[in-house]
Amino acid sequence: MSSVGAGALLEVLRAWPEAPRDAMPVDAQALVSAAARHGLAGFVQHALGRSGLTLDEPVRTSLRREALAQAARGMRVKTLLMRSLDALAAVGVVPVLLKGYGLALRLYPEPLQRATTDVDLLVADAEVGKASSALVGLGLRPLGEAAAAHARAHEHHLTFTGAAGMVELHFRALVGYGQTLEAEALLARAEEAVLEGRRVRYLRAEDELVYLAIHASNHLLQRLAWLFDLKLRVLASPGVDWGRVVEVARGTAFPHLAWYALEAAQRLVGAPVPQEVLAALAPPAWQRRMAARFFTLGGCWRRS
Repeated sequence: MSSVGAGALLEVLRAWPEAPRDAMPVDAQALVSAAARHGLAGFVQHALGRSGLTLDEPVRTSLRREALAQAARGMRVKTLLMRSLDALAAVGVVPVLLKGYGLALRLYPEPLQRATTDVDLLVADAEVGKASSALVGLGLRPLGEAAAAHARAHEHHLTFTGAAGMVELHFRALVGYGQTLEAEALLARAEEAVLEGRRVRYLRAEDELVYLAIHASNHLLQRLAWLFDLKLRVLASPGVDWGRVVEVARGTAFPHLAWYALEAAQRLVGAPVPQEVLAALAPPAWQRRMAARFFTLGGCWRRS
């Protein structure tokens, strides 16, 4: 992906909820390619349409095609999500929705404007058995016995796949860098909600900010959508308790991972993260210098 395309996409994301300040880049197709690569084709189409900026017909057609393809994939995932929720409800399990459609529904102008590829559900460890059986009942294939045993001991989710798509059943929030983010406290603080008549739960705002930040850094900030999610999550919760965010991050094994993503979200897409929060979570200077190399994808995200 070109730095031109990445730069143009960053301008759109930084400006939101206002219109982009600059005219379209000379290589508008690079913007379309970047938007598709980062799972934001639908959102970029919406943002440019609202701004009144116009694209040449070939580029506009390309963006529309990418947005429609993304939406079609999103509808497929949503269908599987609803079926999964119904199956879990039948055995008395109300999961926490992680990322995906549930997040996009709450943060984006329209949920299908953000790409999603699978269903991520978080349940208590004691619920894994009956939740797994419910998902198998949908025709999804579980991991083999040995792989499932390894996942239960060393990973944070079990994977179920089939013609309808993929469900990741999380029993830990995250495992990475030899550390684990357990789920019990997050589940205890999760908030009840309703999604199209179905009971669901979402992480509390402070917990979700930390989780999203750690998840993004654990995957080396490979998608700008993950940073933009953080910006939108902050904007959606103007009363967020930043002291609690720091406390939650420090209470995990990954406080520096939270800093990497929150700092990048502030710097690159304009997320309103207070400077004192970043200072409280910042790793040593040498780690910050290393982050400038490893969390910029070859310099595409680097800004002065």
